[in-house]
Amino acid sequence: MSEDVYILGIKMTKFGKHKELDTLDLASEATLAALKDGGVTMKDMGIIAAGNLMSGPLPIAQTIQKQCGQTGIPAYNVSNACATGATALRVAIMSVKAGESDFGLAVGVEKLAGAGLLVGGARQEDDAAWQRSGRYGAVAPVDGRIGTEIMPGVFAQIGMEYGHKYGGANFELFAQISEKNHWHSTLNPLAAYSKLMSLEEIMNDIMIAYPNTRPMCSANCDGAAAAVVVSGSKLKTLSQEQQRRAVKIAASVLTSDPYEEGCQVLPNVNTLTRNAAKQAYEQAGVGPKDLGLVELHDCFATAELVHYDNLMLCEEGGAVDFFKSGAPRRDGSMPVNVSGGLQSKGHPIAATGIANIWEVCHHLRGEAGPRQIEGAKVGLAHVIGLGSACGIHILEKSVA
Repeated sequence: MSEDVYILGIKMTKFGKHKELDTLDLASEATLAALKDGGVTMKDMGIIAAGNLMSGPLPIAQTIQKQCGQTGIPAYNVSNACATGATALRVAIMSVKAGESDFGLAVGVEKLAGAGLLVGGARQEDDAAWQRSGRYGAVAPVDGRIGTEIMPGVFAQIGMEYGHKYGGANFELFAQISEKNHWHSTLNPLAAYSKLMSLEEIMNDIMIAYPNTRPMCSANCDGAAAAVVVSGSKLKTLSQEQQRRAVKIAASVLTSDPYEEGCQVLPNVNTLTRNAAKQAYEQAGVGPKDLGLVELHDCFATAELVHYDNLMLCEEGGAVDFFKSGAPRRDGSMPVNVSGGLQSKGHPIAATGIANIWEVCHHLRGEAGPRQIEGAKVGLAHVIGLGSACGIHILEKSVA
């Protein structure tokens, strides 16, 4: 039987603009804080996995070690779009499960404040005439020709497609989802933005890609998050307090796009998320109704709606009714994104996967303060990285 794995220590920095701090500063802050939170040191770690997408060619895992302690352990540098942090954590989990390490460290960090729209390479050619070149020379860029590869546009289309298929999803409803998340953020001191926004403010703000206005889009910002994982057998040798605060990783799943016949007009964030959710529920031995809270990848308000369905929080096609029932509000039956989500908490790409897990752990430990979801025993953290990757972790409260 494979080894159980627990999150022993976990921390995120405040997300936002940190002009005075560079990538290494932020990564080191999160790393040292996570180690302290777990009551361990870098010397205890048997593996480090770290991710960073936008801050240069240096291997971030080794760079963190130079700052926080070099001990000769394996260092994995991870790159998996917005799922980078969750993937780094999964690398550490797999090492512990395999019996190679008693402790593992995962880190995600990004400097993104002021980055503007993330285009994913969509506007590499500005010439009106397409010219064949390179490995992908048989395929013209789609941006401005048959659609868009710019993230607000991609997820706008995904949300509108859901509304067209099932009905009920209109501009106002998507704005109400954003209103919920901005309300949630007012209780999160580490969020990039903790501002209550009215429905009118959200709907009348700058339109980025219909139906997503500016407050309905994830906030590019600076930040880092880190987690320490430990094997179940090693945990039993630690203090009662460490055992009490440890959070069991009941499921850790990573999926990519399955084969689909024909041309994929839009990135299919639905299928790979639903596949990951099915695997995670089976691995954890729980179902959606067992969840006390969910942190999902609301890179845009439209994304949150479709992921209610993809994560099976509602019946297929029932995401609009699920939202209208009030279930995903922090005072509802299935709180979603009580951190404020990516729209308010912020989205430093490589850090987001671990930051979502930090939020869930915070509640399962009973340490979330004014935003605490009372009685939470099981939580789910979800992240999507276009390319595509989906990471889902199901976490359980310690019984120690």
